[in-house]
Amino acid sequence: MEPEVSAGSAGSLRRRRRWVVVVAAGAALTALGGLGASLVIKSPAQAAAEAGPPPRDVLTAAVEDRVLVSSLITRGQVVAGQTARIAPQISGGEGASGAVITKIAAQAGAEVKQGQVLLEVAGRPVFALKGTVPVYRDLRPGATGKDVAQLQKALRGLGYGTEGDPEGTFGTGTKGALTAFYASIGYDPQPAQDDGGAALDAAEGAVKGAARTLEDAEDAENAELPGDAAGRDGGGSPDKAVDRAREDLADARQAYAEAQAKSGPMLPAGEAVFLEGFPARVGSVQGRVGDQVTGTAMVLSSGRLLVEAYVPEYQKGLLRPGQPVEIHSEISGVTATGKVESVADTMATPGRSSSAGGDQGDGAADAVGRESGYLVRVTPDKALVPRLTGQDVRLTIEAASTGDKALVVPVTAITSGADGRTVVTVVDGDGGQRRVEVRPGTSGDGYVAVEPVGKGALKAGDLVVTGVDAGRSSSDAAGGTAP
Repeated sequence: MEPEVSAGSAGSLRRRRRWVVVVAAGAALTALGGLGASLVIKSPAQAAAEAGPPPRDVLTAAVEDRVLVSSLITRGQVVAGQTARIAPQISGGEGASGAVITKIAAQAGAEVKQGQVLLEVAGRPVFALKGTVPVYRDLRPGATGKDVAQLQKALRGLGYGTEGDPEGTFGTGTKGALTAFYASIGYDPQPAQDDGGAALDAAEGAVKGAARTLEDAEDAENAELPGDAAGRDGGGSPDKAVDRAREDLADARQAYAEAQAKSGPMLPAGEAVFLEGFPARVGSVQGRVGDQVTGTAMVLSSGRLLVEAYVPEYQKGLLRPGQPVEIHSEISGVTATGKVESVADTMATPGRSSSAGGDQGDGAADAVGRESGYLVRVTPDKALVPRLTGQDVRLTIEAASTGDKALVVPVTAITSGADGRTVVTVVDGDGGQRRVEVRPGTSGDGYVAVEPVGKGALKAGDLVVTGVDAGRSSSDAAGGTAP
C-alpha cells in the first residue's frame, strides 16, 4: 500500500522538476554559443594563414620569351609561268575555210616535249619549240633577227646543226637543219617560194645563157684576124664583146645566188609555238577532228609553276620581295615554301588567270567576282607538282620577324601616357602594380615584342595587365562593393 502524498508535497516536487529543465536548457544554450564563438573567433596565426591578396579585378597575361613572327594570310592560285593559246592559221594564201583539224596528237593533261607535234590542221603539223620570242611572221631563207636566232637554237637543241650560218641569219645551214627536223616528224617543209621553183629555174637558165654568150664571144675573139672587117662592122672590138658577156654572166650568177638564198624550206608562223620551258602541259583541247578552227584550238602551259594573289591596299604595305611564304593546298594536302617575287605598284582587277591546268574550258579559271587588288607573285623554292596547276591555295606570308627570341606581350598590354612614354603595367606577387617603360618592336598575331628601358625591369613570366575583368566589376557593383 503506497503512502499518501499530501497536496503541498506534490506541488513542491513539481517546482523542483521545472527548475531542473530550466537549468538543462541553459546549459544547452551555453554550449551552442561556445560552438558559434569557436567558428567566428580565430587566432592571429590562423587569420594570417588564411589571409591572401584580394581577388583581382584586372585581366593579366604572362610575358613570353620567344621569336615573334608577323604573318599575313591570303589566297592565291597556282599558275604556269607561260600560257600559249594555239589558234592555227593556214599559210600560203589559203582561206580560213581550209583551217580544219585533221589530227589531234596531244590530249588535255598530257606532257609535251620539245619538237613534239600537238595537232594537225589541213594536213600541216603544229609543233612546240623552245624559245621566248613570240611568233609574229613566217621565217623564210634570207631572214635575219632574234626570232631566227631562236629557231636556230631550238633546232640545235634537237640535234640539228646550223653550221655555216651566222647567228640570226637564215642561211644554208638553217635550211638544212629545218628540212631534217620536218623529216623527223614525218612531214615535208613548206617551200619559201610558192611558184613551184619557177624563179630559181629562171635564174639558173639566165646563168646558162650568159655563160654561153661569154663562150661565143671568147671564140669570136680567138677566131678574128687582125684588121678583120667583121670587128669593125660590128661597132666594137671582140675584146669589148667578151667583157660585156663576162659582166652579164656575173650578174646572172648573182641573181641566181639571191634566188637560191630565198628558196628552200620556210617555217610558217602557224606551224610553230615557242614555249619558255619543257616539259610543258596541255591545259585543254577545244575541238575535234573535222572541226573548223575558228579560234583557240589548244591551250598549253609551260615554265615553272608559281602562285599569284591579289591583296588589298592595306596589306600591300606589309609585303616586299624576298619575304618567306608557306604555300598550302587544302585539296591535295601539299605544303611547300617559297618567296615573294614581286608586288605590283598599281591595282588591277583579276582577269582570266594565266593557268592552263585542269579541264576548265580554255584552261583558265574565271575570275568573275574577285575583288581588285595588287598582284603578288610568289616563286616556290622547289618546283611544284604539276597537279597543283590551277588550284586555289592558302598563302602564309612572313611579313616581319624578331629573328631571335624577344620579350613578347599582348598588344592590349601596351599603353601610352600623356608624356609620350610607352609602358606596360606589371602585377607583383602581393597584388601591387608598377609601370614599366618599354620600347615596342615587331608586332603580329595580336602580340608585340618589347624591350624594357630599365635593365631587368621586365622578364619572362611577369604578369602584365591586359584589361579589366568586366564580370567581376559588374558583380561588385551589383553587390554594392567598391571596386
